[in-house]
Amino acid sequence: MLNQLRPFFTRLMTPVGEALARTPVTPNAVTVTGTIGVAASTLWGYPTGHLFLGTLIATFFVFLDMLDGVLARLKGTTGSWGAFLDSTMDRVADAATFSGLAAWFVLGGHNRLLAGLSLFCLVAGALVSYVKARAEGLGVKANVGIAERPERMVITYVAVGLSGLGVPYILQVGLWVLAVASVITLGQRMLAVRRGMAAAAAEAPPPARATQIID
Repeated sequence: MLNQLRPFFTRLMTPVGEALARTPVTPNAVTVTGTIGVAASTLWGYPTGHLFLGTLIATFFVFLDMLDGVLARLKGTTGSWGAFLDSTMDRVADAATFSGLAAWFVLGGHNRLLAGLSLFCLVAGALVSYVKARAEGLGVKANVGIAERPERMVITYVAVGLSGLGVPYILQVGLWVLAVASVITLGQRMLAVRRGMAAAAAEAPPPARATQIID
């Protein structure tokens, strides 16, 4: 759903991208820098209890990471490797975010159940992304679901950030909503893949019958 806002963010980031396009900075360098920033801020901020500050820094690097596509378009360096690297770095950022949360719940003695829920959200999100990637590898589209990665990360960072500001129960509610939404999205994508494969099979021409030759 938030992907519909991508054109707006593209226009917003274009002036910065144009400035970077005149420098030696590459889109892949922006991708990796953004991921390192997210990972460092969440793996430091969350386990140490700096939930708001960690989220604030991570959000800055998330927006920085959005520059890679704009910069690649301006420099004319779009390609499969950049898309692969971006997708891989997204998984690294997700792992750091939810691992940092889980560490905070465990090390601070806050709630081991929520630590497990954080890891569940990590695994569920990875499965949602895997289903899409695997489906595309099989020639089927799976761009559906109520909680794609942008929605999942907004829910996560808003809940963690507001919790760091002292809003009660917002983190618990956010994680449960995220877990349920991720499971629903996973089901929606698997169903879309099944329907897509069934439609492709129905459109495929029937196999040619073997002709028996009699001497």
